[in-house]
Amino acid sequence: MNKPTSAIALQRRIEAYFKYIEGEYHLENLPAKSSKTTAEFSAQKVWNRESEPATLCGLILHLGFNSRREFEEQEANGPHAAALQRARLRIEAEYEKKLHYQSATGAIFALKSIGWNDRSGEASLLIDAIKNIEVNIITSGPPPATNERDIAIELL
Repeated sequence: MNKPTSAIALQRRIEAYFKYIEGEYHLENLPAKSSKTTAEFSAQKVWNRESEPATLCGLILHLGFNSRREFEEQEANGPHAAALQRARLRIEAEYEKKLHYQSATGAIFALKSIGWNDRSGEASLLIDAIKNIEVNIITSGPPPATNERDIAIELL
């Protein structure tokens, strides 16, 4: 599948991804589940294709990219960066909703892997500053010996 070249084609492909993951079903008149007799029927969903969760890599593949890096480059500097950023935001919103579930471990992991963190703003800035410390080594005195032959022994 080729990557879309126009903003309209890209937006259609994004919408198609989110529509696809909803799954497909049809309605059938089946015996009512709560009925004690088989005479009562109700319209029930029968899945042709189950729904699936929204994922960033699923979106990237659906859009025709070959890697996350390629997607991220286009998202940062490409001609349709805003549409890609909004699509990513929709994925993040789905993960964020899952934080309200009983077990949110998977959603937390996914959000951290796409840039979220659980530090406060100041702590995060401090950690970023620490990552960028520059160290200058100043030498003084004689240089250290590189091997035993560089050492002169003086006898008293």
